Amino acid sequence: MRWWKAVGLAGAAGVVATGVVVVRAERRRRAYTPDQVREQLHVRFAQATSAEC
Repeated sequence: MRWWKAVGLAGAAGVVATGVVVVRAERRRRAYTPDQVREQLHVRFAQATSAEC
C-alpha cells in the first residue's frame, strides 16, 4: 500500500471518529430538560460570582 493511501485512510478514520464524538455530545446535551439546564446555569453563576469576591 502506498503511503498516500494510508494517509487518506487515516484521514477518513479521523473524520468518522470526530463525527461519532459530536453525535454523542449532542445526544448527551439534548437529554437534559430545560429545568435541569436552568438549574445548572444558576449553580455555575453562583460559583462564578462567589469566586470573584
